[in-house]
Parts: sequence; structure tokens; C-alpha cells
Amino acid sequence: MNIIHVIVLAIIEGLTEFLPVSSTGHMIIASSVMGIATNDFVKLFTVAIQLGAILSVIILYWKRFFQSVDFYIKLIVAFIPAAVFGLLFSKKIDALLESALTVGITLFIGGIILLFVDKWFNHADVKEEKAINNPTAFKIGLFQCLAMIPGTSRSAATIVGGMAQKLSRKAAAEFSFFLAVPTMFAATGKKLYDFYKEGHRFTGEEIKLLAVGNIIAFIVALLAIKTFITFLEKRGFRLFGWYRILVGGVIIILYMTGHNLEVI
Repeated sequence: MNIIHVIVLAIIEGLTEFLPVSSTGHMIIASSVMGIATNDFVKLFTVAIQLGAILSVIILYWKRFFQSVDFYIKLIVAFIPAAVFGLLFSKKIDALLESALTVGITLFIGGIILLFVDKWFNHADVKEEKAINNPTAFKIGLFQCLAMIPGTSRSAATIVGGMAQKLSRKAAAEFSFFLAVPTMFAATGKKLYDFYKEGHRFTGEEIKLLAVGNIIAFIVALLAIKTFITFLEKRGFRLFGWYRILVGGVIIILYMTGHNLEVI
């Protein structure tokens, strides 16, 4: 992995982390196309780089993070399912992170779902995060577990989960952003722990690559979040659905015609 790879992946992460298109899936495909060899640092990088994007949420919504203890209780309740599933199935999740075909299939299926989400869940009773109760937060957290399959999209899973609980598109999207904070911090912490537990230590070059990647992801995500919220309120999910179907379909066709898309 070199600095060019880092810049490309960081831009992809910043643009896609909060869109319902799967940031991890896009990074897996981009890594395959650029021929980035898989090693423990690269696997760590694809998770740790999300911290930069997540910090953009804290900056943009900093007032929400100081409003009440209840806010944090809801985030913890929603985070619990992913924490449990992540600990139980971490090795299987790591194995799936090397499968481009998995990404193609889940992108395609998720795209079909997004074409109909606006019609399925068009009666919103909850307009803002403050009105979300703990049982609803927990149910949204269960949806987040689906995102452990690469290509699903954590954002898509939690937003659709929120809308299924009668949240408005904006309320569901914002709660998805907030829930990303503890989820990504925990995922990065787990990856760092495993990295050190296995005897690895960062080189000076690797520290530089992580720093550059997170800074770029942070800046790009700042621009992407507000744009996404505005677009979502006006246009809904159909465009994202068609995009996922197109990208997923291309990946599946390339794979079935003998092209090697697997991460090296």
C-alpha cells in the first residue's frame, strides 16, 4: 500500500461511509482494482480509516453529543447487538472482507430493496432523534448487524431499520450517523487490539498512511453528510438503489466471466 492507494481509499471512504452504498464494499473493490496486496495492516486500515469519517459526525452534530445522558443510553442500547455479533463472528467477517463476489451480490440485492423503501415506509411518526425510545433503538441496532456482510452498507441497514420503526428519512439517517460513532470506535479498537495481540507494531510509514487517510476521509465526509441529508429529504433512495444494482451487477458479471476480482 502506498500514498496514492491511501488517498483513493480515503476519498472513497469519506464519500460513501454515510451513503447507503457500502463504504467497505467500495474499498474492497477499489483495493482489488488497484492490486493492493492483503496483509494485516491493510485489513486494519480499511476499518481504522473510518474513524476520520466518524469524527466528522461529532463536529457537525457536536451539540447533540452534549444534550443529555438519554442520548448516550440510546446509542449504547442500539450498539449492543453489533457488539455481540462482532465478537462472536469476527473471524468469519474478516474472511468475507476478502470476497468481491459477496460485495457484488449484497450490493445488487440491497439495491433492489432501496427501490421500494420509500413506498414501504412512507408513514413516519418519529420526526427527530429525541423521540426515539430504547426499544426502537435496539431494533435499529439489530438491523445494523446485517452490515457485517460486506456490501450491505451499515448506513443503508440502519436507515432502513429506522424507517421500518416509523422514523422519517432525516431522523433515521441522523440516528444512523450517531450510531456509527460508538460502532466504528469499537470496531477500530478491536482491530487495533488484535493487531497488537498478534505481535504487529506500526512502522513510521504505516502511521503516516493512517494519519493521511483519516484526515482526507474526515474532510470529504464533512462535505458528503450535509449533501446526503438534503438529497435524501428531497429525492429518497431510488437513485442509490439503481446505483447499487448497476455496480453490483457489473461485479457479478465480471466475476462470472472469469475476471479475478478477489483481493490478493
